[in-house]
Amino acid sequence: METTLRGVGVSHGVAIGEVRHMGTAVLEPPAKSIPAEEAGREQGRARQAVEAVAADLIARGNLAGGEAQHVLEAQAMMAQDPELMSDVDRRIAVGSTAERAVYDAFAAYRALLANAGEYLAGRVADLDDVRNRIVARLLGVPMPGVPDSDEPYVLIARDLAPADTALLDPTLVLGFVTEEGGPTSHSAILARALGVPAVVALPGAGELAEGTVVAVDGSTGEIFVDPSAEKRAEMEAAAAARKAALSASTGPGATSDGHKVPLLANVGGPGDVPAAVEAGAEGVGLFRTEFLFLDDSKQAPSEEKQVAAYRAVLEAFPEGRVVVRVLDAGADKPLDFLTPADEPNPALGVRGLRSLLDHPDVLRTQLTALAKAAEGLPVYLEVMAPMVADRTDAKAFADACREAGLQAKFGAMVEIPSAALRARSILQEVEFLSLGTNDLAQYTFAADRQVGAVSRLQDPWQPALLDLVAMSAEAARAEGKSCGVCGEAAADPLLACVLTGLGVTSLSMGAASIPYVRATLAKYTLAQCERAANAARSADSAEEARNAAQAVLSGE
Repeated sequence: METTLRGVGVSHGVAIGEVRHMGTAVLEPPAKSIPAEEAGREQGRARQAVEAVAADLIARGNLAGGEAQHVLEAQAMMAQDPELMSDVDRRIAVGSTAERAVYDAFAAYRALLANAGEYLAGRVADLDDVRNRIVARLLGVPMPGVPDSDEPYVLIARDLAPADTALLDPTLVLGFVTEEGGPTSHSAILARALGVPAVVALPGAGELAEGTVVAVDGSTGEIFVDPSAEKRAEMEAAAAARKAALSASTGPGATSDGHKVPLLANVGGPGDVPAAVEAGAEGVGLFRTEFLFLDDSKQAPSEEKQVAAYRAVLEAFPEGRVVVRVLDAGADKPLDFLTPADEPNPALGVRGLRSLLDHPDVLRTQLTALAKAAEGLPVYLEVMAPMVADRTDAKAFADACREAGLQAKFGAMVEIPSAALRARSILQEVEFLSLGTNDLAQYTFAADRQVGAVSRLQDPWQPALLDLVAMSAEAARAEGKSCGVCGEAAADPLLACVLTGLGVTSLSMGAASIPYVRATLAKYTLAQCERAANAARSADSAEEARNAAQAVLSGE
């Protein structure tokens, strides 16, 4: 009998197939004591396992490339965290085995993060995965992982670690469903990059029996268990129609009546550029530069290294717009040379622009490198600062850009509610705004973007979030300046229409989402988008807002 479940759709597309569960293993080692004379040997075993796991994560990242590479390199750094290793050594010194010491040290760190409310951008699944990999290696047992199968299937898991998501084979894994996670988790972002339909935050997903046939709609978040032949045919027809529309839609982003909405790509480095070009991106709306700095958390990369990396991206978009975000360190991206080590809540502390203003030499080097990278290129370079709170922040950043001799537009990211509330003031100092809807939602609703239990508050359809977007866009229009969206909200085709109706002037997203957004925008006029935006803002919940916008655009 067909039943319907609903989670949070995070990656477009339809998948129909049999359920296969992520392999699991009992990875809690027994608590037994060792003689004091064995402590040195056990400490050596622990270090060898940590280094092997870190090397494996880096190798997986090199193989996957793009966004996945940066995520896995960050995980490798997590494995080698010196404070964790000191705790492991201490536990072994008082009698624990290597595997038990690793297990307990990671458990203590996990609990510390949870109790302190710290933001590792909510990377608890990442932390657990690193622990499991180290313990499994020490125990000599296989790592839990993606099941072996000769036939395509729908993968079900409690959560997916980036190391698993990054190397999913789209020819075998039709789609995946997780019990935990959120729309901005690493796995959700990587699923969109892979083009694999995905639904997260579905309680009870693990109870679906192995071999059960499910139909997954990664757009709506619906899961149809034992779908009827009619339901299968309906979903397959919708998927085919969507694919045909994508193929037919080319060229710059625009509404059906010709209102231009440039569609840009979010990139994490040169490795992401080919997919963006292939998808027809009109430029880059968010060039994350952290990948260069995460290679070595002890020191900033040289100016020469930065120039080479930036130029590789700038050269790919001649005559195009490339918006570079300067280093956004802190919170989930701590750097030893930049980030305070003793903050009780890093997400609310010294991160983003605040860190750079405390270390002006790091900011100056990055801005100088950007200026040199753009020399002689016909690209339209724009540079923006993360975590701008007010006009004082915006002025400090603009002054630093001018002092570095940067010939570019200077902008501010709107990720803090105060920036949206005072957007017109900030625009007295900078030339454009870019809304980072992931963090803006996190700070607006006091809801960690990686915690599944509060995922409804991370839904970009929340009317309060739409109000802040509208406020920012209205301020930019009043000042004759631009206001784009570079958060994950832009990747939702329906929401892209609403954002356009709110007055957003450009949309930036993962490359895989660009064709979906282009095709959907082309179906509606600007006036329809504006009516849909008004209907969404008049709602009282994210679901009501989505339904109201859909009703307007479908003519109901």
